[in-house]
Formats: sequence, structure tokens, C-alpha cells
Amino acid sequence: MHIELKSRPAPVPAPVKKRRRSIGERLVEALVALGQGQATLLRHSESSWASITFAGTRHRVTLLFEGAEAVEAGECFIAFLPEHEFALPGHLVADAAVVEVDHVAHPPRMTVVCELLLLEDG
Repeated sequence: MHIELKSRPAPVPAPVKKRRRSIGERLVEALVALGQGQATLLRHSESSWASITFAGTRHRVTLLFEGAEAVEAGECFIAFLPEHEFALPGHLVADAAVVEVDHVAHPPRMTVVCELLLLEDG
């Protein structure tokens, strides 16, 4: 008696769809980069915003800078945020401001709360 074994072709995996990052996620990434990669995201909230001529979103972001080097990066973040040119496709940063800072000397630690207004471009 002869038994023939036939192998089945390996299943082809379904293509993996990459989830597009939201504008809020892109904004947080840009803020962490502005903080020289030294910031940790604590909170992010987003709400719709509109005027007669513009539409967009208002963001409130809380970042933590821990350690002497991180606090120094946080101080630079505070200085540069209001004038920073963000590269967020399809959006313009109309306003960016630090609204609250909590600084502890020992151990070195700083919490920064900022608010940003993003307008849809186009």
C-alpha cells in the first residue's frame, strides 16, 4: 500500500494595515521631540474648536521632565515652544503657550502644561 502525503500551501498572511496616527498623536510626538526626547507624556486632551472662518482642535498637553538633563531640556522647551514652527501636515499651529510649570529641585523634576490651537489648513 502506498500513501501519498500532500502538503498544503502555507497560508498567505493578510496585509497589515498601518493605522494612521491622529493629529493629536503627531502633535505629542512633535512636542516630545522639541523637548529633546527627554519628556514623558502624562496627559493629553483634545477638543474641537471653530470660528466663523476656521476649524481645528485645541490641545492641552502635560509633559514630565525627570532628572537634571531632562529639566534643562524642559527649560529649553518652555523658551522655544511659543515660536516653534511645527511640521504637521494639513494643520497650522495658530497658538502655543506654556500655561503651567511645576518645578521641584530635589530630585530634579519639572511638569509642564501647554495649550495649543491647531487649525485645519486647506
